[in-house]
Amino acid sequence: MELEQMLVQVAGHCRVVGAWMKEQILIAGQEELKSHNNLVTYVDRQAEHRLVQALLAIEPGAGIIAEEGTGAPNVGGLNWVIDPLDGTTNFIHGLPLWCISIALVDGTEPLLGVIHDPNSNECFTAVAGGGAHLNQEKIHVSSPRELLNSLIATGFPYDDFGREKSYMQLLQSVMHTTRGVRRLGSAAIDLAWVACGRFEAFYEYGLNAWDVAAGALIVREAGGTVTGFSPSTDPIFGEEILASNGAIHDELLRQVHLYFS
Repeated sequence: MELEQMLVQVAGHCRVVGAWMKEQILIAGQEELKSHNNLVTYVDRQAEHRLVQALLAIEPGAGIIAEEGTGAPNVGGLNWVIDPLDGTTNFIHGLPLWCISIALVDGTEPLLGVIHDPNSNECFTAVAGGGAHLNQEKIHVSSPRELLNSLIATGFPYDDFGREKSYMQLLQSVMHTTRGVRRLGSAAIDLAWVACGRFEAFYEYGLNAWDVAAGALIVREAGGTVTGFSPSTDPIFGEEILASNGAIHDELLRQVHLYFS
């Protein structure tokens, strides 16, 4: 099946599952703790199950890399990379900033990506070489060329505090040299908002492939730049990412290198 056809089907399944997720009213105490500050709900698990079944019908030969552990990966080959609910803590607390994130990757290279935000009914999509779209309208990263005119997004690891001191120093530096820093609680939405020009850049460490695979492709297809904190780090599977409009990338990367070598 052609990637464009697959993209339409994946986006359609995201809309259906997203509508179901919005209908769920989470009763206090139904969440579970996977690790420190790492929460999961029956909504995460049920959404992942529904999505995996739908995606395997589209591309049965692909493996599965999913946050809640459904399925098995196809090492070095095609894989569906799935975050059924990016922003679970937001979801549990009634904050309408969460989404579904799905990518199809070949090895480490994303072929298609979908980020669907059921709360705003915004669906960000991209296929490799085909540009990026929001609800089927083409999108592009923003134009500012200096950090001084830029709004930056970041996130904080929920259980990886080994580099906390350096990260806080970097945060202070970015706060002082930009228009401001925002923390939404969903890496996928952060990346989607870089792609459509709401943020000039997003950076974070302690991430997984399901958090960023779709968003990395969407940013690139929108004209942006995506790297790790160093040239040797894969931004999708390397647990750290810097995504930007491209124009400010080197300037922001220099700040990152002051605290992360």
